[in-house]
Amino acid sequence: MRLDDIQAVVAIDRLSFQPAWGHESYRFELKESRVSHMVVLERQAVPSASTHVGWLHKLRGRLNGTPAKSARGGILGYGGIWQIADEAHISTIATHPSQRGKGYGEILLAGMVGKALQLGAGYIVLEVRVSNQVAQSLYSKYGFSRFGRRRRYYASNNEDAWDMRLTLDGTARRRFAQLYRRLQANHDLVDAYSHVRHPRGIGRREAIPMS
Repeated sequence: MRLDDIQAVVAIDRLSFQPAWGHESYRFELKESRVSHMVVLERQAVPSASTHVGWLHKLRGRLNGTPAKSARGGILGYGGIWQIADEAHISTIATHPSQRGKGYGEILLAGMVGKALQLGAGYIVLEVRVSNQVAQSLYSKYGFSRFGRRRRYYASNNEDAWDMRLTLDGTARRRFAQLYRRLQANHDLVDAYSHVRHPRGIGRREAIPMS
């Protein structure tokens, strides 16, 4: 995530959460926090001068380890983790309401699990509404299990949250590797977040090339 992504991210946040994070909260995460690792998922528009040129441009980006520069294709979702000592805490994750049900939430989750592994975390923590069965099913797919219940966790309606956790042991790593390979094959995913170390503020992101 970059500073110029914040406006689009805040718009999605306001459609997804009450209360939502504001512009200054995201700016703090990007520019001041020493524990925060934020990501956006973007549909990448490959240059259209010709099919050959577009394919070559994309290949060069892959060989260089970064996505090819391209027209902005729109932010589909975003997420973030806080990494403190052995813990990686998923601070936020959301996709635009119009883009839900397409697997983009799973891409963001996988990116953050991969980032936690790259950072050397021993386990991952998140909170999820007890009524959100769809999200719980996704988290369970990656090996998260319920650790406890947080009473009246959500201020908007006092709903409880499940505290779900994933220990990053050998079993979790093997499961993740298999699921991640499947995501890359199904979405032609260019991942410039979970496996690449880069300075905070540099314009790298996850991206899905336009079909």
